[in-house]
Amino acid sequence: MTDRETPTADDLETTVRREREAYEPDGEQPIAGYLAAMAVYLGSTGAFAALARRTGRPLPQPGPWDVLLTAGAVHRLSRLLTKDPVTSPLRLPFARFRGQAGPGELTEEVRGRGARRAVGELITCPFCTGLWAATGLTAASVLAPGATRLVCSGLTALTAADLLHFVRAGLQKAVE
Repeated sequence: MTDRETPTADDLETTVRREREAYEPDGEQPIAGYLAAMAVYLGSTGAFAALARRTGRPLPQPGPWDVLLTAGAVHRLSRLLTKDPVTSPLRLPFARFRGQAGPGELTEEVRGRGARRAVGELITCPFCTGLWAATGLTAASVLAPGATRLVCSGLTALTAADLLHFVRAGLQKAVE
């Protein structure tokens, strides 16, 4: 192909395949699934922004306490979704049970290929799910600030209670 020729679909496909193989020769990473997840995330945030703009919702001005409250809520919500035994039916199509991971948490192994694997990685990883939880709670704070603050308060209280459980267990162990 010369500089004056327009690249064809075949040229693009060849380039993408070559770059994909150079990135990860074994082909284990579900790159297309990751792209789909990114598209869903960007599409969702774009749709939310359009909705917020169309309805004239003012953007909140979060202070330090709001950030701390949301951080506690995101932490607990992401652990609840990705590790809690009660939410394991949500992860069932994408993961395989491996055992207990500690108090009230499970260890699971991602299964499948392509988009199924990408979703599995997303919903078994609290760090990955945390981004989606933070985005959802941030969007909710624009649409329903009072209800969102209430939910964040409850989730943050649960985070603090979990911490106190671990402190108490540690102190109990130290005394024995």
